[in-house]
Formats: sequence, C-alpha cells, structure tokens
Amino acid sequence: MIDTLNSTLRRIPAWTIYIVGAAWAGWLFYLGLTGGLGVEPINALEREYGEIGLKLLVAGLAITPLRKYAGLNLLKFRRALGVTTFFYILAHFLVWAVLDVQSLSRVWEEIVKRPYVTVGMLSFVLMIPLAVTSNNLSLRKLGAASWRKLHKLTYPIAVLGAVHYLWLVKGFQLEPIVYLGIILGLLATRMTWQKRARVAA
Repeated sequence: MIDTLNSTLRRIPAWTIYIVGAAWAGWLFYLGLTGGLGVEPINALEREYGEIGLKLLVAGLAITPLRKYAGLNLLKFRRALGVTTFFYILAHFLVWAVLDVQSLSRVWEEIVKRPYVTVGMLSFVLMIPLAVTSNNLSLRKLGAASWRKLHKLTYPIAVLGAVHYLWLVKGFQLEPIVYLGIILGLLATRMTWQKRARVAA
C-alpha cells in the first residue's frame, strides 16, 4: 500500500504545490472581493491565509516523521511546501498591514503594543532567510551543513506561529491549542531522535 502510494507520489511534480497554492490564494481573494467571505471579508481573508500558512508549516514538519514511522516519502515536496508556506504568511501579513491597518506607523504601533502581533511578526521575519535560501544555489554557497542549520529556524517559527494564533483568538478555542500541541509533539519527536543518535554515537 505504502509502496504504491510512494510510486504515485513520485510521478507528481513538486511544482504542483505552487500552482495549487497560488490558485487557492487567488480564489480566496476573489471570494473576499465578491462577498463570499462574509460581512468582514478583510478579517476573514487575513484569518484564512494565516491558518493555511500554519497548516502548511505543520505539514512540512510532519514529512520526516511520516517517512520514519509510516514509510511515506514526501521529501520531494518539502521545499515547495516551505516556499508556499512563506507565500501564505506573507499574504496574511499584507492583508493585515495594507487592507486592515492601512498605516505604516500604526503597523509599528501594533507590533510593539500587542504581544500576539509581536510574536507573529517575529515568526514572519525568521521565515524570510529561509525563503531566500530555498534554492539550489544557496545550498551550494552555504554548504549542506550550514544550510540545514539555518533551516532549523523552522522549529521556532512553527512554535511562534502557533502561539500567535493562540493569543489571537478570543476566549477558549480548541483549534489553536491542537495546532500548538501537534507542533510541540512533532518537535519532541525530533529531539528524541537526536538524543538517540547521540547516545548511539
């Protein structure tokens, strides 16, 4: 079953994720323009982009555990998932800054004044070097070891993104807690592997 699935996945080009990601983002924007996202389309669009970005972050973190425990090989899609994640988080930020806040000075005030915005902005800023170096040229110039070390920023980025979502929502909501729990669980799994590897060495 897994072998058949992996064989099917090998025939799917990684760039499919870029096409699907861009198309869905465009569709959501169209819905926002035409009233398909409710009475507060800007807030709805901002929320949709942010949630999709967080889901893609979780998907990227899950690739290695899925390969180790289930034998499902999604490694070829990891870069495309990472770049698409940045695209959605960038869209999330732009909708908030340009369409919602609509003032550069107010954007800075919100970042300084509101902890959930501060945490979200820090997560976004940490994503920038990862997006810039998500190409073969950067991998060659940095070297594999340095490139992998830099891209471990994905771990704090994911935690900060989940905390941003948790602080953002009003009242007790289960969904952001579930995201944070899944992310912490995936990171704990990685720490366990690293500890075992050090002991074995």
